Amino acid sequence: MMEWLQNLDWSPLWISVKTGLAAAVICFFLGIYAAGKMMRLHGKTKAVLDGILTLPMVLPPTVAGFFLLLLFSKRRPFGAFLYSTFDIKVVQSWMGCVIAAVVIAFPLMYRNARAAFEQIDVNLIYAGRTLGMSETKIFWKVAVPAAGPGIASGTVLTFARAMGEYGATSMLAGNISGKTGTISQKIAMVIQDGDYGTAGFWVVIVLIAALGIVVMMNLFAAKKMKQLKKW
Repeated sequence: MMEWLQNLDWSPLWISVKTGLAAAVICFFLGIYAAGKMMRLHGKTKAVLDGILTLPMVLPPTVAGFFLLLLFSKRRPFGAFLYSTFDIKVVQSWMGCVIAAVVIAFPLMYRNARAAFEQIDVNLIYAGRTLGMSETKIFWKVAVPAAGPGIASGTVLTFARAMGEYGATSMLAGNISGKTGTISQKIAMVIQDGDYGTAGFWVVIVLIAALGIVVMMNLFAAKKMKQLKKW
C-alpha cells in the first residue's frame, strides 16, 4: 500500500487545490463588486443583469465550456488576439482551468454576497452617511464587514465548486497530466481504463475535502450565531 501511494501521481490534487484557490480569490472580489453594484439597480435592468450573472449556475457545465472554447480558441478573433498580442494561450493551459472554474463558481459567490448585503440593517448605511463617509468607504468599511458570514460562506462554497469543476474545464483546458489534469478529470480517466481502485482513492479524497469544507462552514456559522446572541 505504501509503495502504491509513493508511486501515485499527486499532481491532480495540487492542480485542483491551486485552481480552487485562484478561482476563489478572483470570485471573491468579482462577486462582492457585482453584488454591491446590483444592490443599486432596480426594475428590468436588475432582473436581466442578475439573470446573466446567475446563468452559469443553471447551464450544464459543458455548455459553458463550449462558449468559453469559442471565445478563447486561437481560431477565434479574441483568442487569436490574446495569443498574437500578449502570447496568452488559454485553451489547454492551467489558465483555462482557472477561467472555467471562475465562470462556473462565480454565481455561488455572487448570490451569497448579494443575499448577505440584502440582510444588512440599513441604519448602518445611514449612520455612515451621517458621519460623512463616502459610498465606497461605506461599502468596504461597513457593508462588507456586516455581511461577513454570508460572504465567508460564499467564498468557501466557491472554492469547493471550483476545486471539483469538471465539464467546463475538460472543454477548455483539456486533460493534460501534470498541467490541467484535475481530480475530477483523473477520476473520469481511470474509470474509463477500468482502474476502480485509483478512482475510489480519489473519490475518498474528494469526499474528505468536501466534508471538511462543510463542517468548517457550519462551525463558522455557529460561532457567528453565538456572537450575535451575546449582543
